Amino acid sequence: MAQTITGAWYGKADVDMAGSHNNYLTELSIKQKGDEIEGVFAYYFKNVHQSFYVHGSYNAKTKEIRISNIPVIYFNTNSTVNSIECTTEFIGTLFVSKVKKAINGRLYRDEKYKYTCPDLRVTYTLDTAEDQNEILKNAMTGKVFWTPSPEDFVVSTTSSEKKELAPASMQPKISLPTQPPVLQSIDITPAKMESDAKKITHAFESRKPIYFEDLEVSSDSVELSFYDNGDIDGDSISIFLNNKLVLSHQGLTERAINIFMRLDSTKETNEVSMFAENLGSIPPNTALMVISDGTHRYDVYMSSSLTQNSTVRLKRKRR
Repeated sequence: MAQTITGAWYGKADVDMAGSHNNYLTELSIKQKGDEIEGVFAYYFKNVHQSFYVHGSYNAKTKEIRISNIPVIYFNTNSTVNSIECTTEFIGTLFVSKVKKAINGRLYRDEKYKYTCPDLRVTYTLDTAEDQNEILKNAMTGKVFWTPSPEDFVVSTTSSEKKELAPASMQPKISLPTQPPVLQSIDITPAKMESDAKKITHAFESRKPIYFEDLEVSSDSVELSFYDNGDIDGDSISIFLNNKLVLSHQGLTERAINIFMRLDSTKETNEVSMFAENLGSIPPNTALMVISDGTHRYDVYMSSSLTQNSTVRLKRKRR
């Protein structure tokens, strides 16, 4: 019976250099379609979190997985904000036993970085539904797991909290710094919107909402990450939370657009909508939205056109 590589894999990447003890916590959430794979590669290093939409291949006979063009921040950097990124290729092998599934491999540096960027040894273990919380706890203890970076966006769905940069409830209960970094604040009141944002809002209201999925989340705040889920073809989107514009003119690429959102507790459900500003060169405007609540993650493939908005409804789980 052929072994599938589909799943959420968690582990670490160690610098392959004598005397270096730097490592990266990493996760790989992928879906297999024949001999192709696609999904999200993410890593956590010092105080930075990066995630990328990736494509690759899987050879069922040799159990080899390959993913090219993965950028990883320089291991010996003094500043995670201004550091260079090393382009790498991941090559790994699936191992299956009665106890667990694992992927062992390396992130191989590009030849042009051979004098600066070492290879990284990578070990992944498959997360299972039964053990997910324990795996996250063991893998992330003492490390930064979910910290907004300066280029990320933090929003509140209630006007009374609109000036709060990083609410405490938006931070997961996993070893985070006591002082959050300085973040971009999004004022969602109409008086502060730019003139073209008013036009976007009017166009949004004139289009038909299409509800893609209803999800229950475990936290009162979530991280939303948007990627282009196909060829990078110039798709541009705006994001609405509960029908209010919070972000506009965002080009979709393999790199995540991250929004940290506090749910409005006065509403039964909170709506996240994607508005297509254009259709790119390959219609329609499509995106992968990854929703994380600090414990679980959900992948939603969204599609918008010039007549329809795609919407996901989020509801807080009852305790």
